[in-house]
Order: sequence, then C-alpha cells, then structure tokens
Amino acid sequence: MNRFAKVANDPSDWASWLDSYEGLPSPAPTVPSGQPAPPVARLHGWLDAAGYVAPGLLLAALLALCGHYLADWIGRFLLGFQKSPLGSIPFAILLGAILRNTIGIPRQYEAGLKACVRFVLRLGIVLLGLRLSLPAVAEIGLSGLPIIVCCIFTALLAVAALSHMLGLSRQQGALIAVGTGICGVSAIAATAPVIDANDDEVSYSIACVTLFGLLAMFGYPLFAFRVFDGDHRLAGYLLGTAIHDTAQVTGASMMYMQQFRAPEALDVATVTKLLRNTAILFIIPLVATVARRTDGQGRQSAFRIAQAVPFFVIVYLMLAAVRSAGDLGPRAFGILGRSTWSGLLSQAEVLSAWSLAMAMAAVGVGTEFSRIRKLGWRPMAVGLAAALIVGGVSLTVLKLFPP
Repeated sequence: MNRFAKVANDPSDWASWLDSYEGLPSPAPTVPSGQPAPPVARLHGWLDAAGYVAPGLLLAALLALCGHYLADWIGRFLLGFQKSPLGSIPFAILLGAILRNTIGIPRQYEAGLKACVRFVLRLGIVLLGLRLSLPAVAEIGLSGLPIIVCCIFTALLAVAALSHMLGLSRQQGALIAVGTGICGVSAIAATAPVIDANDDEVSYSIACVTLFGLLAMFGYPLFAFRVFDGDHRLAGYLLGTAIHDTAQVTGASMMYMQQFRAPEALDVATVTKLLRNTAILFIIPLVATVARRTDGQGRQSAFRIAQAVPFFVIVYLMLAAVRSAGDLGPRAFGILGRSTWSGLLSQAEVLSAWSLAMAMAAVGVGTEFSRIRKLGWRPMAVGLAAALIVGGVSLTVLKLFPP
C-alpha cells in the first residue's frame, strides 16, 4: 500500500487526528526493493501519490481563499474600512475548525492535510528567509537566545515538579515539558522513543500542547501589542518564545503582522522559533539521560540526530545567505537588475503568505475538540500551568532585560 494511503487510513496511528501534524512520518511514496522502476511506472507512482494528497491540499487552499475574502468582506463592508484591517489567517483557521467539528472530514482528505502542514508550512517558512540577510538573522537570534534558554529550562523544571505533584508519569511530564518549551509536536515525537513513552502518554501530551498553543495563538498577538505598547520587535520575541508549535508561532506572528502592519514582528518571531527548534539537539539527550538515571532501567532506544535536526532551519539560513549575496553590488549575483531581483523577492513573499495561509487552514481542519475533552484534568492542568509559566517567564525577561 502507498504510504499516503497508510498515513490517511491507519486508525491505530495515535497522531492521525492531531491538529498540527508536525513531526509525523513523511507521507512520501515508497519504491519496492529491487530494480529501479521504469520511467512510465515512476510516473504512475507520482500520479498515484498526487491523487492521495490532492483532496487535502485543495481543501486547504479553498479554506485559505475563503478566509481571505471573508476577512476582506467583514473589514470593508461590515466595519466600513476602505481596506480591511483584519487578517485572513484566523478566519482560515476558524473555517477549518468549524468544518471539522460540524460535518466532519472524509478520511481521504487526511493525507493531503498532513502533507500540507508538514511541507507547505515549511515552504512558507523557508521562503521567509529571503526577507532577511544573514547578519540580521544572527542579530535577532543572539538577542533572543537568553530568553529562549530561560523559557526552556523553566519549562523542564516546572513541569517536572508539577507532574510529580499530580501523579503523572515521568514520561508524560517530560513530553509536556519539551513540547511546551521547545517546539510542540516535533519535540514530543522526537523525545517519545528515547524515554519509552507509550501511545497514551504521547497523544495526551500532544493534545495538551495543541490546545493551549492554539489558545495562545489567538490571544497573544493582541496581548503582545498592548503589553509592549506597540513595540513590534519585543512582541515578536514574545510570540516566538511563549507559543509552542512552529505552526502556531507562524500563525500568531502572521496575525500580528496583518493586524498591525508589522513585518518586523514576523521576522523576529520566525527566527526566534527556529532557534528554539534547534534546542532539540541538546535537550532530548539530556531528558533521555535523566530518565535513565531516574528509573534505573536500561533503554535501547537511541537518540537519532536525523530524527531531530530541523532541516528546514538549514534551508531557511541558506535562503538568508542567498538574500545577502543578492543584495551585494549593483546587480544581484552580477546578473539580475535591481528591479528584477526586487520583483522575485516580492513574488517569493506572496508565495510564502499563501503557503502559510494554507497550512493554517489545515491546522484548523485538524482540530478535533471531542478528542481534547477526553484527556482528564491532570494532564490538562500540567499543560495549562506549563503554558502560563513559559509565557510568564518570557514576558518577565523581556520587560526586565529587553534585547
């Protein structure tokens, strides 16, 4: 069976209903072992794979388009503005969530929705690398590093204490901690094998991170604008450090940018979040080591660098290097005129915006509230406390030691 079909139709997949789909197995077609397939067979395989993902991708694109026109209609015709002040991202998410939780989504759409958030989201993020030069990326990252370190280690320590107080397993506490402090579903999916977490612990942890990350995604943009008196740079640092998942940070910073016409907040939040993601490389081995020492059990699950390295972070930096090189001299790369180079950058920005809108629509479609209601109060309490603690630490550090 094609892996697209397996991802879409396997009901035992504990993550099949989760909202962000980040960190899930890549829905890529497999090639049987043996001799390479002839060109015609390969073409058939590509068409077959496209048929699995097309419904979900088209649905996400349609919801993104509807969100755009709905935001424009409300802003111009209901509120009376000449140009709508409302962004399309929250409407795309809400339309997707309404669709999922009212009439439901046929299973054949799931593979495309997962591929949309896994690949289309990353396409939108890496294209943001063309907005900044490498020196700008380095400056933002170095300024935000102390905040990131404080948030991550506070999450690890506080969640460990709360989990012990409420009687949660060490594995579940560790998963909620890395999901809240580092990068949501990706961190949980990478950590689970090395601490021998079971399926219930993984799914509960992801649902906690999903729920409170979604609430933060909608609430933090306006809160950040108010609490920092319109300082878009500080707002970007808060969004990049206090919200959990990459998709959620991207959605919140896009909302902020659209609402307050502040691309600086998007740039700062994106760089800060990508830097947080790289902390997987250091934190997961630490968590695994602590887990082994704590319970005295020998574990055979190894930490795989290939599983945790956020490859799209590398691509983002590569495109920032391309932007840096293209901005040098009277002609970009000695070939393109300045107007042509500027036009290409503008087109990349438009493609990035639509890619992110599609990904956010897919996030909305994947949000199934009936699953979240079944969690029980203890994991929910730890997840809520973790989210509030990380947000509070980020806000406190930004207020006392603004970068």
